[in-house]
Order: sequence, then C-alpha cells, then structure tokens
Amino acid sequence: MAFDIDMIKGVYASMGERVEKARELVGKPLTLSEKILYSHLWDGKPTTAFVRGKDYVDFAPDRIACQDATAQMALLQFMQAGKDKVAVPTTVHCDHLILAKQGAAADLKHANETSKEVFDFLGSVSNKYGIGFWKPGAGIIHQVVLENYAFPGGMMIGTDSHTVNAGGLGMVAIGVGGADAVDVMAGMAWELKFPKLIGVKLTGKLSGWTAPKDVILKVAEILTVKGGTGAIVEYFGPGATSMSCTGKGTICNMGAEIGATTSTFGYDESMERYLRATDRADVADEANKVKEHLTADPEVYANPEQYFDQVIEINLSELMPLLNGPFTPDLATEVGTMREKAEKNDWPLAVEWGLIGSCTNSSYEDLSRASSIAQQALDKKLKTKAEFGINPGSEQVRYTTERDGILEIFEKLDAKIFTNACGPCIGQWGRYEDPKNAPKNSIVHSFNRNFAKRADGNPNTHAFVASPEMTAAIAIAGRLDFNPLTDKLINEDGEEVMLDEPTGWELPPKGFEVKENGYEEPREDGSGVEVIVAEGSERLQLLQPFVPIKASDLQGMKLLIKAFGKCTTDHISMAGPWLRFRGHLDNIANNTLIGAVNAFNQKTNLVKSQLTGEYGGVPDTQREYKKQGIKTVVVGDHNYGEGSSREHAAMQPRHLGVAVVLVKSFARIHETNLKKQGMLALTFANENDYDLIQEDDTFNIVDAAEFAPDKPLTIELVHADGSKDTIKANHSYNDAQIKWFNEGSALNLIKIQNA
Repeated sequence: MAFDIDMIKGVYASMGERVEKARELVGKPLTLSEKILYSHLWDGKPTTAFVRGKDYVDFAPDRIACQDATAQMALLQFMQAGKDKVAVPTTVHCDHLILAKQGAAADLKHANETSKEVFDFLGSVSNKYGIGFWKPGAGIIHQVVLENYAFPGGMMIGTDSHTVNAGGLGMVAIGVGGADAVDVMAGMAWELKFPKLIGVKLTGKLSGWTAPKDVILKVAEILTVKGGTGAIVEYFGPGATSMSCTGKGTICNMGAEIGATTSTFGYDESMERYLRATDRADVADEANKVKEHLTADPEVYANPEQYFDQVIEINLSELMPLLNGPFTPDLATEVGTMREKAEKNDWPLAVEWGLIGSCTNSSYEDLSRASSIAQQALDKKLKTKAEFGINPGSEQVRYTTERDGILEIFEKLDAKIFTNACGPCIGQWGRYEDPKNAPKNSIVHSFNRNFAKRADGNPNTHAFVASPEMTAAIAIAGRLDFNPLTDKLINEDGEEVMLDEPTGWELPPKGFEVKENGYEEPREDGSGVEVIVAEGSERLQLLQPFVPIKASDLQGMKLLIKAFGKCTTDHISMAGPWLRFRGHLDNIANNTLIGAVNAFNQKTNLVKSQLTGEYGGVPDTQREYKKQGIKTVVVGDHNYGEGSSREHAAMQPRHLGVAVVLVKSFARIHETNLKKQGMLALTFANENDYDLIQEDDTFNIVDAAEFAPDKPLTIELVHADGSKDTIKANHSYNDAQIKWFNEGSALNLIKIQNA
C-alpha cells in the first residue's frame, strides 16, 4: 500500500473540477503540465488564466523530498519557523554523505562513523517534526521517491535539482532551494513563475543499443544547457508510451541539465505496471479513475504546435546511441564518430572507468540490461579493459538484483559494488589521494552531470555520459571510440567476437523484494524529541537571521570577483569533501567561489583585495571586506548558477557579505535562492556592459531606495582612475520578493508571519 494514500485520493477528488475550470479560463484544450499546475493552485479552484513565462503564481505542492546534504540547511531553517510539525508529507534521504571507495559494506560503515553527528541530527529533527527518514544505505533519494512516493498528476518539490526524476511517474516535480521547501513545510504557498511549455514528440520505438538515456542526451544537444530554462518539457507520442516508467524517469531526471523547470510524461500502462510492481496498486486504481486528467487533452498531442511554445520531434527508430561530454552534458557525439572528434580535441581514447548507477540510471531495468552485456563478456571470454563500478538505486533494487544474480555477473568481472548512494556522481568518490594533480584520463558513466572535477576532483578527468548498456560495453572494450554496433573485440583465445544487443527486464520477473528498506516512521507526537547540536561542532551550526541589506549598503560596494565563463553551483560551492560542512554555514563558506575563474588573471581562487592591493583566496578576501563593513558584488556570465539546487551557493556569499550578484543571465533555481536569502540578483540590461567591469571597481546603485517591480536599477561604476560608467541592471523581483529583500530573507518574513 502507498504512503499518504488519503492525500493522493484528495488530489484526484478535486482534479476534475479544477481542470474543467482551467480549460474554461484558458479557452482551449490543456497540456498535462497545465492540468497539474492549475489543479495545484494555492487558492484552490482556478480563477485566472496565467501568462506563461510572466506571471508569478502561488502553488500548493503535495509533498517534499530532501537529501541529506541539503536537508541539513533546510531543516536548520525550518527549526526557526516556529512550527511543531511539517504541513505536508516530507521525507529526508541519506544518500550524499557516503564516500565510494572500498565497496558497499566498508564504505557505509565508514560513513556511519564519520557522519554520525549529521545522521543523528537529521534523524532526530525528522522524528520531532513528523518527517519520514530514510537511513544511510536505503537508497538514492530520487529512485526511492519513484518507488514509494511519486504519483501521476501530483506536484512535488525537493531540495535537489534532480527531483524532476519523478516526472517518470507523471508528476510535476521541481528542484528548489531549502528556503522554498521551508515555506511549504511551514504551511505557506510556494511561488513559481508560470512556466513556458516545450513539447517533445517521440515517434518510432527504441531498439538495439539505443536507450531512453539517448533521448535526453539528444534533447540536451538540441536545447543546450540553458534551452529549457523557465519551461516544463512534456514528452508524448507513440515513442513515449512504448517506454518503461523508469526509462521515462531517466529522461526527466536529466532534464535538469537543460535548465528545465521540470519534465513529465502522461499517465500510461507502463506507469500502471510500475505502480503495481512497487506495491501501490491502490494508487494505480485511483489514477485509473481520473486518467483522462493525467494526460493532455487529445487535441494537444494531435496538433502540438498550437499548444506548446516550442515543439521538438525525435524518431526513436532513427536515434543512435550517444556519448555526451566532456565537461558539459550537452556536447553529444554519436557512437561511431568519436575517434575523429576525440583526436581533434585531444580527448584520451583509453577509458579507465565505467560507472553505472546514480539517481539517473540505477533501476532494475538499467542494471539488468547492463548485466546482459557483462554476461556476454564472461561467455565470450572477454576481459574488461576499464574498471567497473556499480551504484544500485535503492536497497529494494540492490536486494532484488542480488537475488536474481544480476550483481553476481558484475562481480565476476571484478566490478566494485558501491553503496546504494550517490557516490561518484556527486564527487563522493575516493579515487585519488591527490585529485588536483591526478593524470589526464577518460571515464564513461551513466550519471547526469559531467562538469570538470565533478566525479573525482581531478580537473583532468574527461567524463562522458552514456546509457548503462553503452557504459558497460565501453568499459569492456576500454576505448572511448568503441562502437558495439560494428566493432569486434579480441578475446582471451585470440578470437574476434562482437557484443550482441542488450536485453533486460522492465520489471523483475519474480517481483521486487527487500528485507529491510531503511525507512523510519516519525513519532506521531514529536514534542518530546530533543534535537542536539553540539557546541563547537565542525559539522553543524545553528543559524542566525540575516540582517537586511539597506539602500545605503549598496553604495561604495567593491568587486569581489568577475567570473569568467561557466560558473555553476559546483564552482560557487563545491561538493566532494566539502559536503561534510553542509550543515555549518561558516565552515562551508570557506569554499565560496573558489572554483570560479577570475576574468582578470584566468586563475581560480585568486582575486585582488582593494583594501591591500594584494591577491588572495576569494573567501579570505571577502572576510576582510566583511570585517570592514564593506559590501561586495559578484559579476558573472550567462546561466550563472547552473547545476545543483544547493542553496549554499546563495547562503555562503550572503553570510560573507556579498550584497549583489550581477550577471548576463541566471539559472532558475539559483536566481530564486539568491532572492530567498535577501540578496540582489541582477542582470545586465546590455550584456556587453560585462566588459566594462574593471578589477578595482566600486559600485553604487544610485536608485537603490527606489527598488520596485519592473523598474531597472542604475549602477554607477567608479574605476580606479576616477572615471565612471553608468549602466542599467534588470531584475525579476515582484512585490512579495521585495518584501523578502527588505526583511533580510524569506525566512525572516515567515518568522514574522508565524509570530
């Protein structure tokens, strides 16, 4: 039986009336995305037809999911909100703080020892405030959510950018910062700009070596890492209904890499099969009663150009397997064309590791199809040329694949079975003792992100994203340019052999099974639970409210850094070893912007102090400005804050005294996070004005006292030689968000409202 079945029944009970009213207001048939959005309005029944990409709208999400790295800061904030219990069903999943190094048993034991303080904190906070708690080793948040909580037509937010994975079960599931989650936990509305809609029509059918992963790798190539910004991507067509539910989840999961608000699919038989297989027949039965509301109106998919802002069509029968990378998830290469491209760009052709798993590709189907390739290597007397690593998505998947002999196949090829956790996908991989000086190499993985240093901390690791089955084939061949459709391999007997097409099971033939899933139900009454944060702890720190930034603070600001090129949340607040400080704002602030490239010297973590004229690390320089009471400005390029939802990338600069982030354009989640923390997130009205910023500049926002919606701000740049330039900066703040700014943060406003 499903968790929270009464809540799900309630969503379905009101859906028909709300969809009908929305259709009447909009005046035309509705997409699935619109049906879910209009049926989750904070005010209930729709009364307004919203303008896509313009109107800010208050929503009422059904549930919240948090992973352990971001949950720390989210729950530290919630503890200040003055509430006894979370207002909507919420879960915490311990999957990020487990280093992949020796193998599952040893790594989990080590994590439970080194992060005991954090796990105990999360467990006790969850118990106190009515939050479901999934212990370390239970699984990766998004796979566990798909197996237990996701439901067609629902709306969920989560403190991880890959929350969007739940779109594989027909949800609108959106990654947010912890402050957004705190709003909803505290019983308040969640605000989002009404998204634009991108329709992806899938025709044909996947076969052979082509997998659902290749669909999103192709979409990433078409739309690039920012092409989905501000939009929901809705997949439809015969190719969509022919895919498994977990395959749909893979596609939705990597939608985060194109900047999309989320991605989703209409309810179909594959979703029903998955719900029943994961012991949620009750959800399937309820969904079947309202299934006409769980997909778009027929007219939409018949004439998509009339209803979506953009339409893409992909013929799955013609789609080839792809490898995306290195260093960006949208650089696609078809298998069979890699050698020339790699040689031209000096990418190492030898592959050192093949890694299968992460929240993107760790389902039973993924592991079974990859194991079919591994079994062929055994049968055809092939030895793997690269090392192999496997991260099962959940204890349920791990237990079932072990029962069915799938993990044993990998182990016979000397694969290392890691914990049911994120591991290498988020930099939690103990591959090198000294990653900064590690050699140039290539790896292939089925993860979602492949930014520099992302997996192992080595800037010289060229990471390529592929399907699990293609990852397995390339690990066996040991070459980036291996094409299993045409290329032969030499086995131990000196014979030429070829790998056959992968096979597998959509769902386990003998059903899912698990002995201990790792879930802990919270107390009904948590008032007696004590949450302990040790004084002097290096891992956890109770929060102090941010002080509002006044108009006078926005005069005489100094430039902290002018970031050059791509500046993701990994550059602003690195993961990997820094994850241990995610619950301690002052300690983790010591990694602030240390990965950003300084435009004036092309170096990282080396900026000029206008106090001394000396060069030093970004956090050290900023702390000196803070001591002097001087606010600073960070300047950036396009899609600033791309990547993870981590709000630390906003909280750390705020904590250190940065007042303004001025860029060519923002990634959606990061812009919202900056607003929530009471900072000014501004964009150049003329992006060429980025070139006017000099190393010793002082910034004055001359009309700061007139900060208002739809009113650009005027910035005076005072250069070291006394000359000046005046530029305009745009913003997207509405009245409510300006209140956040005026109070110092959204959380400060919540506390006032709950007083």
